[in-house]
This record gives sequence, C-alpha cells and structure tokens, in this order.
Amino acid sequence: MGVKKKKRRIRPLALCVFRREDKIFVSRGYDSHTGETFYRPIGGKIEFSERGAETVAREVREEIDAEVADLFYLGTLENIFFYEGAPHHEIIMIYDGRFCDPVMNRDEISVTGADDGDILYEGSWKRLDFFREQDAPPLYPEGLLDLLDSVVEKSR
Repeated sequence: MGVKKKKRRIRPLALCVFRREDKIFVSRGYDSHTGETFYRPIGGKIEFSERGAETVAREVREEIDAEVADLFYLGTLENIFFYEGAPHHEIIMIYDGRFCDPVMNRDEISVTGADDGDILYEGSWKRLDFFREQDAPPLYPEGLLDLLDSVVEKSR
C-alpha cells in the first residue's frame, strides 16, 4: 500500500487591519526556507459555521488576549504563495477594526501572539509608508496596500 498524499486545501482566513493615523498593527513573520521577513495583519482560520468578524474577535482574543470592536468588512483577497517551501492557497476576508484597550494603541506596544503555548509572531505598529519603501519587507496578502488605498480614496 502506497503513502497517501495529503490533499491540499484552500484556507479561508479573516484578518483585521487595525489602523491608527498612518499606521497599521501587523505581525512579523519569517520564512526560513527563503530567508524572507514579511508582515501581515493578525487574525486566523475561519472555523465551520463561524463568520469572518467572529473569527477576528476569537483569534485576537486567543493569540494576544485583546478585545476588538467596530469590525468592518473591507474586501476579500486571494493569496497563492510558497511558505517554508510548500505551496499555499488562501481566501482572506479583510476587516478594519479597533482594539478596545487604549494601551494597544501606543506606538511602542509590542505583543507576542501565541497559540497553545507556541509563539506565532511578534505584533507591533508600522507606518504604511514603511511598506512602500524600496527595500521594504513585503506586506501580505498581496494587494492589501492597494485595498487600503482604495478604501481611503472612497472615503474622501
């Protein structure tokens, strides 16, 4: 009997872009296969029968012990990429929101995201323009900066 291949699946995610002035709260990640440092908003996998906004609230509570409010759906992005040498495919609902605790809005805040005792990421505030600089690490998912720019344009 042969070894059964693991079936690849598309992961449904919900992430939240916490924005404050010209900054967003993001997690820093690292791909040891490519040596790339990257950033992305926090959130996680949508569970069966869970709405995207519920996912954001649950994941933020589980990972950094913070409460969120005023979640607002911004759009959906599709992300097909390699991470740690393996292919991945995600459909990502992007939300805007705010932290309930004002301490989370301080520039110097840095939190460690953890799940079941495993450290997942370091989260902090970064200027949006940081991601526009020539040699800046990427902000994932691809298209997020364009989505945020289009939201700002529509609100003007």
